[in-house]
Amino acid sequence: MTADSISETSMFKPTKSFVILIVLVIFVAIVGICVYSEMNMSKKPWSVVYLSSGDIYVAKVSHFPKMWISSDAYLLQVVKATVETEEGTPKTETNFQLTPIREALWAPEKLYLNQDQIIFYGPISETSQVAETLREANK
Repeated sequence: MTADSISETSMFKPTKSFVILIVLVIFVAIVGICVYSEMNMSKKPWSVVYLSSGDIYVAKVSHFPKMWISSDAYLLQVVKATVETEEGTPKTETNFQLTPIREALWAPEKLYLNQDQIIFYGPISETSQVAETLREANK
């Protein structure tokens, strides 16, 4: 054996199966990071979800493996109250109330949404009244 043949055999030459293994490990790592970030609800922004039934949820929404919201969601309810004006005539006032779904009788851990029933959803502005109410509730 010559010195040239020893140096050639001691150099690392990746095989095709080794390259495939490395690509597979990188792919699995990327998929794992994506799944973790989708399941990590604490990092998600608050969103509003309006359903065809008229229900309005304020929640952190996940899309994996299907669309769902967690138990820290709120149901936005319209509350109408009749109050008497100074003149003594009744007047109807409309107020909004955020009710935690964990306080509902059925208190789900997750609420899976039928995407066919979603009219719209989107993030809540940080300057909205709802965002301010959520900050106060989570103190």
